[in-house]
Amino acid sequence: MKNRLSGKAPPKVCADDITRENVQSMRRVEEMALANRSRADRMAAFIAGFCGSMPFVWLHVAAFACWIAFNTWPGLAHWDPYPFTFLTLVVSLEAIFLSSFILISQNYELRISDRRNQLDLQINLLTEQENTKMIQMLERIAKKVGADISDPDVRIFEEDTDPEKLVAQIEQAQRENPTAAEAAKKS
Repeated sequence: MKNRLSGKAPPKVCADDITRENVQSMRRVEEMALANRSRADRMAAFIAGFCGSMPFVWLHVAAFACWIAFNTWPGLAHWDPYPFTFLTLVVSLEAIFLSSFILISQNYELRISDRRNQLDLQINLLTEQENTKMIQMLERIAKKVGADISDPDVRIFEEDTDPEKLVAQIEQAQRENPTAAEAAKKS
């Protein structure tokens, strides 16, 4: 939140200020994503949302009950007598369209999730680079003040992490133990 007079953000006083700013930033990103949805994405999300609600279920219970009652009640003209062939056709067509809308909605959610994952990956890589740089700086400070820096782990952690090397190690581990990789996919 910027100060209206100076145009600058107020100074951060505590961790809550920083997290509040981060939450607001992510909220703005989410709002932008929602605002930039295509008309088809908005329509599919609305339909998928309604179809996943109890009013939708109760509407279908009432409609099917009426349909079956009117087509089995003695003395009424039965436009779709048992085994309700036309009802089966209507329900099948509805299922085709509903599954399409749900898939469109899920594809949109997948795109958003992929974007979040990419953002998360970039932040993690940046954090790793910052941590490596801090370790290097701390080592230089320790040398200047004459502190003992003989810990072998420090040497390892001050090296830059190579994401491509990590991916290769993960793939190698999955090739060596495919059952663990399958179990990870299922969970």
